[in-house]
Amino acid sequence: MTFKSIAFVAARQPEARAAEKRLKARYAHVTPKRADVVVALGGDGFMLRTLHRFMDGDVPIYGMNRGSIGFLMNAFDEDGLPERLARADAVELHPLRMTAIDHRGKEHQALAINEVSLLRQSRLAAKLRIQVDGVVRLEEVICDGALVATPAGSTAYNRSAHGPIVPLGAGVLALTTINAFRPRLWRGALLPHDATVVFHVLDEDTRPVSAVADYTEVRRVARVVVREDRSLTPTLLFDPEHNLEERIVREQFLP
Repeated sequence: MTFKSIAFVAARQPEARAAEKRLKARYAHVTPKRADVVVALGGDGFMLRTLHRFMDGDVPIYGMNRGSIGFLMNAFDEDGLPERLARADAVELHPLRMTAIDHRGKEHQALAINEVSLLRQSRLAAKLRIQVDGVVRLEEVICDGALVATPAGSTAYNRSAHGPIVPLGAGVLALTTINAFRPRLWRGALLPHDATVVFHVLDEDTRPVSAVADYTEVRRVARVVVREDRSLTPTLLFDPEHNLEERIVREQFLP
């Protein structure tokens, strides 16, 4: 594919801002509103913010790593950028939509590229009831929290919580507990991508729980509904030799 207009955006780190300045001096560029591709300079956190920023548009995002981890980024190289963009592979992502009802009954909505997580807010473990597609699957889970992860996010917090790594084309979501105490041996489940997961917070007054969609947090929730939103399809671009699908497969064989 050929892109006629490029926009550059950068994280606040000096390394990212310096790279943006050099690239703008080297390549013709436009503002993000006029671009047909956005080049994001930073780490995975900045890529998440960039994907959220352009969630409603049709502009693909090509990241170059000027941060720490860079799982969602391509290698940084100032040379041959138009050629790299032209041969890049496109990956469409489908975010999760979180609907959280807080303890006052107020509804909050947020989107997540990686995961929606519920986390205890106090020294006391959380008590959750988990319902999938209208069926209560676990009457009570005592834990530090639980999460639902997309395939793209399955290598992030989900993996740290010992959840499964999910290939992009698998058509499933990962439901994973965080430090479960009861039932001790239950670690989670793989669910169809169109499943609706509802978390009911038990003992919400004495065991407060927060809900987080990527970086949007709602405190003291009573109920959280999570489902995939297929009406939104943010697109990432990857160099063919470092495509996201291959990275996710490779992660499963790392020690």
